[in-house]
Amino acid sequence: MRCSHPLRKEAGLALLLATFTLLLLCLHRSPPTCPHLKEQLRAPKAPDWPSPHFRTPPAPCRPNTSMTSLPNFAGQPRHIRDFLLYKHCRDFALLQEVPPDKCADPVFLLLVIKSSPSNYERRELVRRTWGRERQILGVQLRRLFLVGTDSNPLEARKVNRLLAMEADFARWETLDRARFVSLFWSVLFLQWQKTRCTNASFLLNGDDDVFAHTDNMVAYLQSHNPDQHLFVGHLIHNVGPIRIPWSKYYVPKVVMEEEHYPPYCGGGGFLLSRFTAAALRHASHALDLFPIDDVFLGMCLKQEGLEPASHSGIRTAGVQSPSSRLRLSSFDPCFYRELLLVHRFLPYEMLLMWDALNQPNLTCGRQSQVY
Repeated sequence: MRCSHPLRKEAGLALLLATFTLLLLCLHRSPPTCPHLKEQLRAPKAPDWPSPHFRTPPAPCRPNTSMTSLPNFAGQPRHIRDFLLYKHCRDFALLQEVPPDKCADPVFLLLVIKSSPSNYERRELVRRTWGRERQILGVQLRRLFLVGTDSNPLEARKVNRLLAMEADFARWETLDRARFVSLFWSVLFLQWQKTRCTNASFLLNGDDDVFAHTDNMVAYLQSHNPDQHLFVGHLIHNVGPIRIPWSKYYVPKVVMEEEHYPPYCGGGGFLLSRFTAAALRHASHALDLFPIDDVFLGMCLKQEGLEPASHSGIRTAGVQSPSSRLRLSSFDPCFYRELLLVHRFLPYEMLLMWDALNQPNLTCGRQSQVY
């Protein structure tokens, strides 16, 4: 993508600062000051619908204490020890179900967004910007947050009060370890989707701190068949386990002996078809779980004889200015106009970028369509 006649840096920054200042005024003054933004950021009313019928909750999963006899088990970091003790657990109680009509009508693109329970602000900004449920190019876009539990009683009470105001999430009683809770979410969601939302043609698997240009996503996906393989994102290949214990992505040999991962897409966000979702669900039952969720999905694809693909419009490593000579901020909206997804964004940045991209007078130079 290029902007041969880009906005001047000074004008772009002035626009962003003015918008952010307006946002602050709207948050602290009376509603007549900025009624449209007040309405955008107002917390939703508590949902009012009959409670769905739940199956009998599964028995609590007990640790597999035989893992403690593995070499150097006691010397592993806490999250690795927990993973080894609980990696056999695949069935968790569903604490909160989404409204029954979430997938009542055919859904073209279902946004499946992983979110920690306390990230209320992020979820609310997603709802008010790129994740707003609506029709795009004549097809339906729907949204679903995947939320776990918080083991801290004080924090849990505060979080539960906030979650009581939300309606669009499924919540499981998962283990409270961030590095592999999302893995369990991936497995649990695929099981949930099999019976609750089989009519979704395509899925976005994303984090709550990505910026997704959902209009561009729909335009891209409309040229694909949902009953054929599709799995696209920021492709990562020719890498293997990191053996340094202090690394966030540390994987000891007691978990994986091999030195190479299969190709996979970075977990910040990727798109897949319902055909591929079914293939992942099938493979996930045949494989041992792995502590890095995006690598695990790459393993599932390999198990089914499928491969992930790269898409230049999905930037899970962020966006860089193409040239320092242009003196443009990497936050210039012209860089994002043709993209599908960028990781990562703060909530206020998400609002500013969404507002900038939806300005009718936004002028960028000649551009190369990436979707």
